Amino acid sequence: MGNSYAGQLKSARFEEALHNSIEASLRCSSVVPRPIFSQLYLDPDQHSFSSADVKPKVEDLDKDLVHRYTQNGSLDFSNNLTVNEMEDDEDDEEMSDSNSPPIPYSQKPAPEGSCTTDGFCQAGKDLRLVSLCMEQIDIPAGFLLVGAKSPNLPEHILVCAVDKRFLPDDHGKNALLGFSGNCIGCGERGFRYFTEFSNHINLKLTTQPKKQKHLKYYLVRSSQGVLSKGPLICWKECRSRQSSTTCHSIKPNSSVSSSVTPENGTTNGYKSGFIQTDAANGNSSHGGKSSASGSTPARPGSYSLSPRPSFASGDQATMFISGPPKKRHRGWYPGSPVPQPGLVVPIPTVRPLSRTESLLSAPVPQTPLTGILQPRPIPAGETVIVPENLLSNSGVRPVILIGYGTLPYFYGNVGDIVVSPLLVNCYKIPQLENKDLEQLGLTGSQLLSVENMILLTIQYLVRLGPDQIPLREEFEQIMLKAMQEFTLRERALQMGAQCTPVSPGQLPWLARLIASVSQDLVHVIVTQNSLAEGISETLRTLSEMRHYQKLPDYVVTICASKIRGNEFCVVVLGQHQSRALAESMLTTSEFLKEISYELITGKVSFLASHFKTTSLGDDLDKLLEKMQQRRGDSVVTPFNGDLNECVSPQEAAAMIPTQNLDSDNETFQIYQPQLTVARKLLSQVCAIADSGSQSLDLGHFSKVDFIIIVPRSEVLVQQTLQRIRQSGVLVDLGLEENGTAYQRAEKYVVRLDNEIQTKFEVFMRRVKQNPYTLFVLVHDNSHVELTSVISGSLSHGEPGHGLADRVINCREVLEAFNLLVLQVTSCPYTLQTQQSRISTSNEVHWIQLDSTEDMNGEEKLYFGLNEYSKSLQWGITSPLLRCDETFEKMVNTLLERYPRLHSMVVRCYLLIQQYSEALMALTTMASLRDHSTPETLSIMDDLLSSPGKNKSGKGHMLILRVPSVQLAMLAKERLQEVRDKLGLQYRFEIILGNPASELSVATHFVTRLKTWRGNEAEEWIPRTYQDLEGLPCIVILTGKDPLGETFPRSLKYCDLRLIDSSYLTRTALEQEVGLACCYVSKEVVRGPTAALDLSSKEQERATASENDAEELLIDLERPQSNSSAVTGTSGSIMENGVSSSSTADKSQKQPPTPSFQSPGNSAGLDEGVSAGIAEPLKQECDSLGPPMASSTTSKPSSSSSGPRTLRWPGPPAALPPIVILSKAAYSLLGSPRAGRLPASAALLPHADVAWVSSLRPLPPRQAGGEEQSRYYRQWTSARPHADYSNQPDPGSGTRACHPRRLLLSGPPQVGKTGSYLQFLRILFRMLIRLLEVDVYDEGEINADHSESSEVSQSEGEPWPDIESFSKIPFDVSVHDPKYRLMSLVYTEKLAGVKREAIKESKVEEPRKRETVSMMLTKYAAYNTFHHCEQCHQYMDFTSASQMSDSTLHAFTFSSSMLGEEVQLYFIIPKSKESHFVFSKQGKHLESMRLPLVSDKNLNAVKSPIFTPSSGRHEHGLLNLFHAMEGISHLHLLVVKEYEMPLYRKYWPNHIMLVLPGMFNNAGVGAARFLIKELSYHNLELERNRLEELGIKRQCVWPFIVVMDDSCVLWNIHSVEEQSGQPVETGVSSKNVSLKSVLQHIEATPKIIHYAILGIQKWSSKLTSQSLKSPFSRCHVHDFILLNIDLTQNVQYDFKYFCEDVDFNLRTNSSGLLICRFNNFSLMKKQVQVGGQRDFIIKPKIMVSESLAPILPLQYVCAPDSEHTLLAAPAQFLLEKFLQHASYKLFPKAIQNFRSPVLAIDCYLNIGPEVAICYVSSRPHSSNVNCEGVCFSGLLLYLCDSFVGADLLKKFKFLKGATLCVICQDRSSLRQTIVRLELEDEWQFRLRDEFQTANSNDDKPLYFLTGRHV
Repeated sequence: MGNSYAGQLKSARFEEALHNSIEASLRCSSVVPRPIFSQLYLDPDQHSFSSADVKPKVEDLDKDLVHRYTQNGSLDFSNNLTVNEMEDDEDDEEMSDSNSPPIPYSQKPAPEGSCTTDGFCQAGKDLRLVSLCMEQIDIPAGFLLVGAKSPNLPEHILVCAVDKRFLPDDHGKNALLGFSGNCIGCGERGFRYFTEFSNHINLKLTTQPKKQKHLKYYLVRSSQGVLSKGPLICWKECRSRQSSTTCHSIKPNSSVSSSVTPENGTTNGYKSGFIQTDAANGNSSHGGKSSASGSTPARPGSYSLSPRPSFASGDQATMFISGPPKKRHRGWYPGSPVPQPGLVVPIPTVRPLSRTESLLSAPVPQTPLTGILQPRPIPAGETVIVPENLLSNSGVRPVILIGYGTLPYFYGNVGDIVVSPLLVNCYKIPQLENKDLEQLGLTGSQLLSVENMILLTIQYLVRLGPDQIPLREEFEQIMLKAMQEFTLRERALQMGAQCTPVSPGQLPWLARLIASVSQDLVHVIVTQNSLAEGISETLRTLSEMRHYQKLPDYVVTICASKIRGNEFCVVVLGQHQSRALAESMLTTSEFLKEISYELITGKVSFLASHFKTTSLGDDLDKLLEKMQQRRGDSVVTPFNGDLNECVSPQEAAAMIPTQNLDSDNETFQIYQPQLTVARKLLSQVCAIADSGSQSLDLGHFSKVDFIIIVPRSEVLVQQTLQRIRQSGVLVDLGLEENGTAYQRAEKYVVRLDNEIQTKFEVFMRRVKQNPYTLFVLVHDNSHVELTSVISGSLSHGEPGHGLADRVINCREVLEAFNLLVLQVTSCPYTLQTQQSRISTSNEVHWIQLDSTEDMNGEEKLYFGLNEYSKSLQWGITSPLLRCDETFEKMVNTLLERYPRLHSMVVRCYLLIQQYSEALMALTTMASLRDHSTPETLSIMDDLLSSPGKNKSGKGHMLILRVPSVQLAMLAKERLQEVRDKLGLQYRFEIILGNPASELSVATHFVTRLKTWRGNEAEEWIPRTYQDLEGLPCIVILTGKDPLGETFPRSLKYCDLRLIDSSYLTRTALEQEVGLACCYVSKEVVRGPTAALDLSSKEQERATASENDAEELLIDLERPQSNSSAVTGTSGSIMENGVSSSSTADKSQKQPPTPSFQSPGNSAGLDEGVSAGIAEPLKQECDSLGPPMASSTTSKPSSSSSGPRTLRWPGPPAALPPIVILSKAAYSLLGSPRAGRLPASAALLPHADVAWVSSLRPLPPRQAGGEEQSRYYRQWTSARPHADYSNQPDPGSGTRACHPRRLLLSGPPQVGKTGSYLQFLRILFRMLIRLLEVDVYDEGEINADHSESSEVSQSEGEPWPDIESFSKIPFDVSVHDPKYRLMSLVYTEKLAGVKREAIKESKVEEPRKRETVSMMLTKYAAYNTFHHCEQCHQYMDFTSASQMSDSTLHAFTFSSSMLGEEVQLYFIIPKSKESHFVFSKQGKHLESMRLPLVSDKNLNAVKSPIFTPSSGRHEHGLLNLFHAMEGISHLHLLVVKEYEMPLYRKYWPNHIMLVLPGMFNNAGVGAARFLIKELSYHNLELERNRLEELGIKRQCVWPFIVVMDDSCVLWNIHSVEEQSGQPVETGVSSKNVSLKSVLQHIEATPKIIHYAILGIQKWSSKLTSQSLKSPFSRCHVHDFILLNIDLTQNVQYDFKYFCEDVDFNLRTNSSGLLICRFNNFSLMKKQVQVGGQRDFIIKPKIMVSESLAPILPLQYVCAPDSEHTLLAAPAQFLLEKFLQHASYKLFPKAIQNFRSPVLAIDCYLNIGPEVAICYVSSRPHSSNVNCEGVCFSGLLLYLCDSFVGADLLKKFKFLKGATLCVICQDRSSLRQTIVRLELEDEWQFRLRDEFQTANSNDDKPLYFLTGRHV
């Protein structure tokens, strides 16, 4: 009933309980159900069931069940099963309770599209305890976590949450009948039936689901918070049945044969293409063929899970083989009792074997039949019995490559075969989206038939030949090509007849046909019934083979079954291939464990004893003893002598080599590419800050701090410390003092070991405590150890497992707003997956330097992996990449002899023997020469002979790469023993390079190193490999990965013969060859490449660069000692320019600097950048180190004369190290065909990532970083490594990238460390630049011409006294330095100045104005780039609604001066409306509120502040929040109409005053004019308004502030009296806020009697002299308080230049007071954009683009002439013309300051050589005394009616003085001349009339010139 009850349950609890009770009574024969009422009412914690909790049954979800079983319609009864679709198994209970075999239980099919993988729920969420043991699981009250057992996953426990009322108490009693549980994977709740729940969690039961049977354990949390298996759940019958269960499952007919499916569908990235069915029989939906496991795991190494809790007694039986596994095979089930490669073999007849085998032997793949397993006799055809002693007899452990179809069961000696899922995914065509298919050139319909796949596989195997092993990636490309061909053919045929596919009948003979060309390497076996037949036959043949018979490498077994269609698999029998395939299934960690297991258990003893004798058969040890005796006490001379010369050990130890100071070690240089990359990083950081995502606010920080995390390698830590110390970065960043930086460096480098947790916590505390410091966490070599914490492989017991993940991805790091994470790596592929946390835009790739392209600029070139590959085409006799064929042959022979040992062990033993014999052959036993391979012999010969050649004793380094630590120690012991017995212990050193320990070098070698280095301290010891420069030595480099250590230039050989087929990922290969990558001299690369690629272009380029000495940089030409002089500053002169965009390209063109160049010269080049290159600033990091591999090179002498002097003395040119590879690696890295990448590029990028699909394009050809990144991000996904947990957001499906994380990738040893240290430095400089501002720093001009005639003022007064102040005369001279190129204003004193003196000072070129950098203070004004918490509200442009929050108001008033109505617009944000008065109805703007003179509010300034601004919407300093200390103020931006949208966008919270459109081209004078007119009009309106409220008119505040948009800081100055020295008194100045300046000035007594108040301009030259009078009556500029009431009748003129000088002169002549407060000063920022720029003057009608520039004299022309008309305002053209035309207009006035030009009512700049005498025509005006002055000219500019003929007659003019009259139009010009009776005294000619060169539409100005008669 429970199964067929399909109605919906009501929510009433009663029905629920009743239902459960009835169901239980029907099912249960033994237990009497509790009465229903006691269930309902005696329950301690009742909680009501809501109907939402109850799930509907899943009965009818799959109507097409039968159809899904057999897609092709023919039912397949191979499992002798009827489809019991909906039967009610009521007697099932009795059956399974007794020991009779149970009746099969028919399980419901899973809903379409749901996950059916064992261990996961239907929503695809992981339920296995190993995955969840660390998770925090929330469960509702009253629920417990219990463990369920799935028959398909015997070694896993699935975690479920079950209501504890349905579980028994300790006595097995009181469990409510029925079930209530939740899925803790997907969180689905309210499962009311265990049946339904077991379906949901994919238990795939073969019997009726019962909670008693399948809920086994309580789960408990340990003290460490790890969830683990607890006590058994004590169901009532559990004690009585325990024993029966145990025997029950040992029977061969066990109903629970373990059939394991891998944990998830994409195991290891080999995504399952087969659809699993949960049908009751084993049919799959593939055309009725029985499929292989639903998701076949492939390339091993996918899982690492925590150790399995101890087995309960009932589980013991599921172990097939006794004895614990020694280590996990790459594809086995985590923690499983039996090592199984993810496909498991149900083995019905299990005989416990005693297990002595190591793991390589174990794995047996076995297919789970997806469906149920029945106790039935297995037909002989379906099983394969593995013959006994298969491996021992044949020497081969066959590898079975899963193909297509179901593999048979294996039993018997299963340890002797391996099942590999290597190619299985190639046969499963993945579901791709259409866009991906298009990218691949496929159509969705076109898939390959099985027959075609079989033929392709055979063809591929035939093509492989005897040496290569099948590569998944290669075969995938072949499949893709085939599909593309089919697609093309299909398109060609279109509607035509389909091409006939291969019929199953043709398949066998076609297959044999293809195989026939393989020279018997590929056999094809075709069987009719099952694959088992073919496999059995193959294995039988193999076990009966004799050793001399030739085996095929591959046997392809095809089963051409009528029922199931074609199936196939490949049995690999080739000695080499089968071993390589089996070994490549292990991860690095696993095979290293395998090796140590073999060494520990003594399995290598046979091999070791084989190597006890030499190749000639002598006993090695005895031979060595004999040689030692023959030699006696003496040893071979350490250097400068032959190998035959012997000395005593004491003498050898005492020999001192010559000192040789060429070692580059101590100098740290930053090279051009590093600068460029550092700048790229910086600009990326700026981009993050500018991105608007608010994730980084650079303006917030004032300091940079960092930590560098490196992998566990002692040498790498020391190397990084050395770089930090040499680069001086700690001092440059201000983190440490010069003296202590050396010791303190250690706290900045942290190793990823167990101590990192505490060090990292300290660092994170610093991050939290210093919010204003920007921290950079550099994760160097970040591709190493990326496993994620949750991948659970804690059982590996590897120290530091998941540490990087725990540190880099912890929450604090992700959330800290002041922390940037920079991941640095040479193999970025692991970080470029679909789950990457780094946004593509935040990747910075090393610049691509094509070896021939950029050769000219740099002297050393990077020689990396690509160059090594290309070097094979050079055709030189000794290639740089080599494969030792002789060695490979020897290895193969040995491998055949020792099939049970890992090949690396065999290779290592052979390598040790090779080197030992080479040593003997070269010293004592020449007969052994023929038994060493030529490679080994020549290496050892070079190593031994080079120190003997000279007195310096320098030699080469050889690296032996031995990944296994145990093997490396063995190698070191053996080689050292041989060396010492041969007396070579003083000749060369043998060093174990173990990442875990420091370098240990014999003392006599340390002494030698110290001598070479010259100046080392007594206690110095080598700590890095670079310290070993020049030491003849063998470094045995061990450890799982090379970790980025840099090797010295003396490294000459890199022996990678042990790096074999276990290294089949791109990262593994690249980092191994990366050991040899380095910088070399240009000649090395140019020689061979130029020789080969002689296209004419290349030739030209080559010759050009040879002959052009300018192109070469000079590192080699200066004696080394000099460079330390240049770099004494620890690198800080490297780059003063910080802008991320500034380039140093020019530096490459710097001419060579002579070798004696003084340190001073270098800093000046191109912002000091090129200094960083031309003067080698200390040796670069990641190894701009080993540029010259030959140790004997010494610096050429500095007497270089011609362009060809840069040849290397000694050996022709130092070549990069020579790399000797194994055959497997050589074939992958070897010579690619032109334009192709090496084959290694197509490999899986890293063992921790997986391909997303087997159909994908090849990696991009040009190895550009961006392309490659896009490729890997699309086609790879992270397996449990550090990005694994970065799962997509369920809503959007996108993955979150971390905004403050960057990736720096560059090839190995290219210089990344130097680059990121330089980045830190320029980042810091940029932050400082952001906190600094360039302000003008210029002394006052014209100051010395005025003696102090001022009325005495008492010095300490805060405000001027109006009585005494009004008696001071006005100083008409202009002192503002910005006006130094302007006409002088005439004063009587000027007349007395000698002409020469002025001539000197005046005739200077327009020079750049002086600026100085100042730190911004808390009182500064800011532009839009400043963001901080406090002024966030003030700026606030976050909300989009902000724009609409401001309203536009028109405001109209009439201007007497303009003679017309003026309409302005105000844009007023809502928040600022309180400053305005609006009409009651209609919100019409009436006026702007003004305060009263008597107001005393300390939290406000009274004057409205107007700032005219143009072209500076971003750069104008319009943020006055800090300058005003956050108090209330009224600030109006005055902007031109066309710029209004921009200003409104950037300053949405500011009030804008928008000038009318007619002023779009007007100058600043026009803006000031309108501000003043508007303010006066508003004052009148406010007076009227307040008068109605009873306030007197004169009480309304009449001042406004008009200030420039470049005012940045304000200061207050006071004179310090210094006792004892009355002469020199100092000036102390302090930064103050604009608020305090304004409040102080506004508090001036009787302020309304002053017309203008201002402050002086700051200059560093301010002296107590200039402050001796606190107030001056003189010109004020840039920042003024303007009394608009007093100055009502003084107007600004519409000028572009000097409008303030003109206005000050007018104001003063009207008798008004102008006061300058000298104790305040204003700093003006140098803003490079916008402001009062000159117009670019262009012709109105462009004739051609390239016109010559227009000269100022062309700005005017004769009226009506054919002159080119210009597109510029008339006023502007006139002013520019006058500035440059003084020679023409006023020749008599030039340098004649006694006879100035008379200007009436106006001041215009007519050039610095001329003085102007300003006279006002107004009655009662105060003017300068002109008596006795003869004027040299007269300037009348738009004069009004006050200027009359009588006025002019008062002045005297020189004979020949000139006149210039300027008017609006021609008629007014004529009228003026008549009105002023000018023709009486002045002579005019017709041709002296001019106009500005405008068209008539632009209203030109007219002027007339004349001469005085």
